[in-house]
Formats: sequence, C-alpha cells, structure tokens
Amino acid sequence: MNYSLALDRSFDALSHPVRRAIVERLVPGPTTVGHASAGLGISKPAVTKHLKVLEAAGVVTRTVRGRTHELRLEPRPLREASSWLDLHRALWDAKFDAVGRHLAETAKEREVPR
Repeated sequence: MNYSLALDRSFDALSHPVRRAIVERLVPGPTTVGHASAGLGISKPAVTKHLKVLEAAGVVTRTVRGRTHELRLEPRPLREASSWLDLHRALWDAKFDAVGRHLAETAKEREVPR
C-alpha cells in the first residue's frame, strides 16, 4: 500500500472524536462493539460508519463470533503515523531553534551600548 495513502487513512481515522474515543477504549485490549461504543450518544448506524473508517485504515480489526463482534486495536498504523509526526516534529524543532538563535543574535546586535 502507498505509504502516503496509509497515513491519510490513519489520520482520517483519528480525525473524529468518536473514533478517537473508540480507539482509546481499545487500548486496554479487545472488547465488543457494544462496550467500545457505549455512552457515545450516537446511533448504531453511526457506530457502524465510524467502525468502517477505523477498519479501512487498519487501525481496528473485527472478529465475529456468532452474534458477538469483538474489536482489536492494531498498533502498526498508529506507530507509522506517530513516526511521521516525530520526524516532522524534529524538523520543525530544528527550524524553530534556528529562528530562535537568529533572533537572539539580532537582538544582541541591536543592543545600545550604555
């Protein structure tokens, strides 16, 4: 799969508060759809739509046992998104540090001798 497409799907999956809530509920371990979506204040069709987004991104997998649907968090897509963020955070931190040094040097050059 195209790395960019996988990242797009991961970020899309995490872009909605309901999907983030579901992901957070799966951190301790697999659970049922009912437990993962309890108290979210949305309809069952809405839960289904959100789960389809999470599953399409590979963030969540579903196992069906009879009438029970169990959800499991898949860490790989989240790790890839985190790695991408870490890389860009490091690049931006370096740029901001350079700007900070430049501003400090410029301020020293503009100081008026007393």
